[in-house]
Amino acid sequence: MKQPRPLAIVGGRLVTPDGVRPGTLRCEDGRIAALGDVAPQDGDDVVDAGGALVAPGLVDCGVFAIDKAAFHFGGITRAALMPDQSPPLDHPARVRFAAQSGKPDMWVHPLAAATVALEGGHLAEIALMCDAGAKGIATGRTWIADSGIMLRLLQYAAMLDLVVVSHAEDSGLAGSAVATAGEMATRLGLPSAPAEAEALAIARDVALAEMTGARLHVRQVTTRAGLNLVRAAKQRGVSVTAGVTPAHFMLSDLALAEFRTFSRLSPPLRSESDRQAVIEGIGDGTIDVIASGHDPRWPEDKRLPFADAEPGMAGAETLLAMTLTLVRDGVIDTARAFDLLARNPARLLGVDAGEFREGAEADLALIDPERPWVIDSAKMDTSAGNTPFDRQPTQGRVLALWKGGVQVGTKPRR
Repeated sequence: MKQPRPLAIVGGRLVTPDGVRPGTLRCEDGRIAALGDVAPQDGDDVVDAGGALVAPGLVDCGVFAIDKAAFHFGGITRAALMPDQSPPLDHPARVRFAAQSGKPDMWVHPLAAATVALEGGHLAEIALMCDAGAKGIATGRTWIADSGIMLRLLQYAAMLDLVVVSHAEDSGLAGSAVATAGEMATRLGLPSAPAEAEALAIARDVALAEMTGARLHVRQVTTRAGLNLVRAAKQRGVSVTAGVTPAHFMLSDLALAEFRTFSRLSPPLRSESDRQAVIEGIGDGTIDVIASGHDPRWPEDKRLPFADAEPGMAGAETLLAMTLTLVRDGVIDTARAFDLLARNPARLLGVDAGEFREGAEADLALIDPERPWVIDSAKMDTSAGNTPFDRQPTQGRVLALWKGGVQVGTKPRR
């Protein structure tokens, strides 16, 4: 898309890495031309923000499906697509197609499958997929159990300077578990695995990353033990980052009551103690990225006995609102929230986005952080509205969204 006329957003509160400050944002030719104490010029399209936040478009790191309407509703302008597609993103042509699939109003950044068919047996053609547009390498929904293959993957990724996005659950312990071992799983009679399955997987992957000098991103760290391992690795200088989804700082395994399959996730919901540890990890900087984990599932995948239901939730539309609860609770400030949602994931992927500076691409969102609304799975714009936050009142809505200085997602808001 080509920006037809310069755009000036006045009267807003600009979200910058240094904090939130009043000012004007001016865009030309799809890029930020000036920000701060600047004035619109003749011929500009002028938008009055009315005191709302003017923030970078969100960069959602690790989604399983692209639902443009849902992403636009949630303020997402870029998304890293996991390789768990049908067929998997283990071939350069598939990666190239995925990289073009969202344009022009949504940029998709594919993550290449680490192994052929995501089976953990043989490394895929990673360099060719990098040339085709892959912004990282991912193990998918599963952990690579073979340490030799994981070592070679990290060595290869280090040579290419690509981040490896890992799923942290020791498959030998996790097996076919659908819940975390503890009182709730016992009461419900659900197949469960100890929370230590996450820590064991992280310990192995961090050790190999430290050995090879590769960049490792653990897509979801959801336990106190796992967070302690990441925290210690960072202190040693290991190039490791950690992510989490809102479900794991908003919900504990108590949400499994009455066998609610919308709360069937991977990794499974944890104890209240682990949930609190995640919030602490967000507050102290151990967690670098908050992502939606957007994985919509059709009713036939969810309306089953809990142990038979597929894991996953539709998260794109609720990502911003759930993260803003951390701001209202005083865990983080607004600038830090958008570091987690935009700046850090953009840096992880090596894309020029996620923060306001002159010359950067004009991906921006106008946000009312206090606007109330009720999450309704029946009205979601995603392909399937399976959310554990159904009927939950929340705050924080995107009022308008621009991709490269061109307004997108302009249909009436519900």
